[in-house]
Amino acid sequence: MAKKETTTKNFILRIDSETMSAIEAWAADEFRSTNGQLQWIITEALRKAHRLPKHKSSDGNNTVSD
Repeated sequence: MAKKETTTKNFILRIDSETMSAIEAWAADEFRSTNGQLQWIITEALRKAHRLPKHKSSDGNNTVSD
C-alpha cells in the first residue's frame, strides 16, 4: 500500500480552560491524545461543511469523502 503524503503545520491555539478540560476528557473517552482529538474535531467539522479538498482516486476520478 502506498503511503499517503501529508504535510502538517504547527500553530498555537489559545483556548479557555473549561473548553480544554472538556476536550481532554472527550479525548480520554475516545482513547485519543488531545491533539488527535482536536484534529478529529476539525476534520469532522470540515467534512460536514463539505470544505475538505477533493481527492483523486486511483481510477482518476475526483472524490470527496462523506
